[in-house]
Amino acid sequence: MIDRFQARANAVRTRGLPPIEGPERLKFKEQMQVDYMDYAMIGDAQADMVDGILTLRIDLRPKGASPED
Repeated sequence: MIDRFQARANAVRTRGLPPIEGPERLKFKEQMQVDYMDYAMIGDAQADMVDGILTLRIDLRPKGASPED
């Protein structure tokens, strides 16, 4: 699952823009950014499966922040 989300993030990042213009182009570009962030966060998650429950841990702290902060 994690590998699939990493692949999706890469696909969104390298995907070209379709030949659309104006406000629709901006909306498409903004949605690409949101999709990339979502897929990349899940792709970077640490996954644990315990008793049939999948838990994803995503560290949202800024780089260099210590766990004690």
